[in-house]
Amino acid sequence: MSQPTVPQTFRAIDVIRKKRDGAELSRAEIEGLVSAYTKGEIPDYQVSAWLMAVVLKGMTRPETAALTDAMLHSGDVLDLSSLAPKKVDKHSTGGVGDKTSLVLAPLVAAAGVAVPMISGRGLGHTGGTLDKLESIPGFNVNLSVAEFCRVLEICGCAMIGQTAEIAPADRKLYALRDVTGTVESPYLICASIMSKKLAEGIDALVLDVKTGSGAFMKSEKDAAFLAELMVETGERMGKQVVALITDMDQPLGNMIGNALEVVEVVEVLRGGGPEDLRELCLELTGWMLHLGGVSNTVAEGKQQGAKLISSGKALQRFQQMVELQGGDPRVIDDPKRLPQAQYNMQVPSLKAGYLTSMQCEQIGTACVILGGGRERKEDSVDPAVGIVLHKKVGDRVAAGEPIATIHYNAEAKAARARQLIEASCLVSDAPPAAKRPLIHRVIGKSGENN
Repeated sequence: MSQPTVPQTFRAIDVIRKKRDGAELSRAEIEGLVSAYTKGEIPDYQVSAWLMAVVLKGMTRPETAALTDAMLHSGDVLDLSSLAPKKVDKHSTGGVGDKTSLVLAPLVAAAGVAVPMISGRGLGHTGGTLDKLESIPGFNVNLSVAEFCRVLEICGCAMIGQTAEIAPADRKLYALRDVTGTVESPYLICASIMSKKLAEGIDALVLDVKTGSGAFMKSEKDAAFLAELMVETGERMGKQVVALITDMDQPLGNMIGNALEVVEVVEVLRGGGPEDLRELCLELTGWMLHLGGVSNTVAEGKQQGAKLISSGKALQRFQQMVELQGGDPRVIDDPKRLPQAQYNMQVPSLKAGYLTSMQCEQIGTACVILGGGRERKEDSVDPAVGIVLHKKVGDRVAAGEPIATIHYNAEAKAARARQLIEASCLVSDAPPAAKRPLIHRVIGKSGENN
């Protein structure tokens, strides 16, 4: 007669050691760690050690799925079945100047697809959607689930952070990864993104996976690996998922910094704005409308998106969402109502020639130094500061001509940021050999390339 199994007490140190040594964790061990941390039963320093072990040793596909599932079920999973339209969201893996979410939510909603968007804050050198939204005076990203659903029913889109009810494990882990050098792991990125996205009750998801000097995944090979991991995880959970590998070798658009990026969002929704930002927004819109069932093809979805911008309907939807979430809708017509930095300083080119490359991550770091992001977990964000680029890669520049303008509130921070920007921009006599495409490739069903 076999003896009954005695349940072992969960000990974080055992899970840390096992992952440190490269062994595969069981679903129960992963669930135990996530549950204990979410409840505050184990301290930051132990979870930091485990996160670093994951960065160094990686995870298997079953471990990644178990982590995603544990984080997803650490809180509520929304039931949006009462909403008639298909529910489609988009998520970016993070970049510098990437404000596409603020364009896409109202644009796609205006086409008749529901967009329930649960977003994050700035992470490392990249900006966060919530920080951008909070630069709009009064905008509330901390709606309850009931309020979130109400806004969604009225205007078809709503943008919030993880509430206490939704993916609380991810909210805690996200903040910890930001300040412990454990952001870049594809397994942690996959679990973080997919847990909060699947908690939204969506039918389909479009992923924008960045690659290049300003992305967490510097090489296209790493970006494709992450994209395939997320597509596979989403499909395993019964969702339609498509991933676009897009360029982040230079900032997206011209403005970097929270309030500045809101200004650029409004420009795009008015039919203007930088060409690269407009192009990517329309491409992502095409995929969202296609998966949302309101366009037969991606090309048709892009055309629908362009029409909704030119008609003003997308901008109206953005203004409606801002008002419903407590923000000042007057910022749409008067951007000076957004936070303004006290000072600005130009960064001139030291020589004539062509801007041949930008160290995109360093430019993002310059914005963080100004106060536009967090260097420590407890830091607050200054919504007014940032950088406006006047030149992009391939542009001709004269000696003394400004490459960028820094908007700042502290002289010492501006001096550090200026040094970084100057060191990050390479001006050469000849133009760059070839322009990198904005969209590198698309990864669709079962990780197959399209």
